[in-house]
Parts: sequence; C-alpha cells; structure tokens
Amino acid sequence: MPVITMEGPFLPNEKKEALAKGFTKLASEITDIPREAFVVFIKENPYENMAQGDLMISEKLKLEKEKH
Repeated sequence: MPVITMEGPFLPNEKKEALAKGFTKLASEITDIPREAFVVFIKENPYENMAQGDLMISEKLKLEKEKH
C-alpha cells in the first residue's frame, strides 16, 4: 500500500480533499498503481510549531501583517 504524506498548515476540508484527489491521481498515473491502493496523510501543524530558518512562521506572519 503506497503512502503519500504532506505536512503543512491547517487547511479547510475542501482543500485537503482536493490535495488527496490530486496526489492520488498523479501518483496512480505515474506508477500504474490503482488509485484505491494509495493512502494519503495530511498532517496539519500550527504555525507556532514551524520555522523558516531561525524565524518562527507565526512570528514571520505577524511581522508581514504589521508591514501592511
């Protein structure tokens, strides 16, 4: 059973569904493995648990918001 995993921020259910369908469709087409064999994990992480370089994403977003 092939597994596809994506980690990222919280997303609305509609976007998670679109990701799962898109990932599965493309992976199935490339590998010739039936779509129903794939398992997709979408791991959602709060921005407080992510950093880009040495700057927390939550802080980066706060600074960007203050600029606008």
